Amino acid sequence: MSWVGRLRTRREDGLYRPPRRRSSYRVGAWLFGRLLAAVYLIAFLSIWAQAEGLYGKRGILPVAKYLEVVESQLPGDERLLRVPSLFWLGAGDGALDLVCAAGVVLSLVALAGWLAPAAFAGLWLLYLSLVAVGQEFLSFQWDVLLLEAGLLAVFLAASGRWRRGAPPPPPSRVALWLLWWLFFRLMFGSGLVKLTSGDPTWTDLTALFHHYQTQPLPNPFSWWAHHLPPLFHRLSTAAMFAVELGAPLLILLGWRGRRIAAAATVAFQLVIALTGNYTFFNLLTIVLCVPLLDDALWAGLGLRVTSEAQAPPARWSLLEWGAMPLAVLVLVVSSLHLWAAFHPRAVWPEPARSLVRTVAPFRSINSYGLFRVMTTRRPEIEVEGRREGGEWKVYRFRYKPGPLERRPPVVAPHQPRLDWQLWFAALAGPRQSDWFFFFLARLAQGSPEVLALLDGDPFEGKPPDTLRARLWGYRFTTPEERRETGDWWRREFLGVYLPATPADRLARLFPVAP
Repeated sequence: MSWVGRLRTRREDGLYRPPRRRSSYRVGAWLFGRLLAAVYLIAFLSIWAQAEGLYGKRGILPVAKYLEVVESQLPGDERLLRVPSLFWLGAGDGALDLVCAAGVVLSLVALAGWLAPAAFAGLWLLYLSLVAVGQEFLSFQWDVLLLEAGLLAVFLAASGRWRRGAPPPPPSRVALWLLWWLFFRLMFGSGLVKLTSGDPTWTDLTALFHHYQTQPLPNPFSWWAHHLPPLFHRLSTAAMFAVELGAPLLILLGWRGRRIAAAATVAFQLVIALTGNYTFFNLLTIVLCVPLLDDALWAGLGLRVTSEAQAPPARWSLLEWGAMPLAVLVLVVSSLHLWAAFHPRAVWPEPARSLVRTVAPFRSINSYGLFRVMTTRRPEIEVEGRREGGEWKVYRFRYKPGPLERRPPVVAPHQPRLDWQLWFAALAGPRQSDWFFFFLARLAQGSPEVLALLDGDPFEGKPPDTLRARLWGYRFTTPEERRETGDWWRREFLGVYLPATPADRLARLFPVAP
């Protein structure tokens, strides 16, 4: 068939023309559940690979120790509400492995389409259990975004497989609208916080002059993007505002507006993923675009979809009715968050503050907004150890900048959470990064689980006598410097981050559990 014939067929199938009846979103909702299950699978596998080093008995921030502190400060009934986690039943290394393994199994169950509502309820509970005790290492916006999307999927999903030629299971209209609202809040909030932050790099469109080399974990394409012309960076920043602020508004304009919003957001997220390591965030945002696409679009793309007129009518199930109280709660709390973004100094009435405090520990109704302030410099922490007056040896990290000749890695959708958190610690300083002292203490104790998070052990299992941390300022090499040296980075010494400290003192002040 010629391209003219294919175009005519697609027009007849509905790719370029509106649906004849009210838009149906059965395919998008069905596909959303499967893709979200895949993101959960990635998230659990990523955490599982690091769990013992971050949260195990000899990890940086042991879960058992954290729960002991909470237990000493809160009465029994309040503990579970403030820290809703299955780890109250057990917080050892085995419990960490069990939660992660269960998350992997339930992700596969949801991916196969079996018992979808129950599977997503279990995934939400398991991931909430990790985030609730995760402290600094599980405090990222994509973690709570995954929780919020997973909770909505409980009410959206219908059990059973979709067989070819039959209509997909009907989605909950309430849950579908809540997913559109989540997409709106994520994108619009990200653009809004940049405008209201007062950061001049956003208002004068120079933010991308710095972003590619100062983001937490650059990749090889970040170097190339950094050296694009200044005009391109300004135009890219303006396009970013157009997508983040404009695309969410398009979902109000019917099927055509939602298609454009999804296409613009997917393209935007692919560019971000190409030029940086942003874990599973880009994938998750793209997955949130899928419910915006109506069935006529999928039919126009060649997918055989039974028309809405031939499909059995959707009925209000128990899940549909159960979604109504959730919808009211989400709309009230999220509207408060959105109001606060417009009016950051506004004082809420006490009932509103109490409601937000009550739901906050469950991390399933959130405010969003990435890169409120653009980082214009790149300090990096270098940790060194020494034995018996010998030479200082450097602890190398796997993914963050270190050796000047090492190419920035491609690591997404995995998130090396220690490397990520070190980026924040370098900007904030040791006084605002208590976890860093626990990290040094584990190096002083020679914890195998923590050393496994690094790029080798310079002391080959024999802990050092003294540890220190120094701060370096990194920048990308210019094209001329790279041609001459082959290096990706240049650096200059900024000062001492933490002075030389005896290892036994660190081990004594920050002990591991016996």
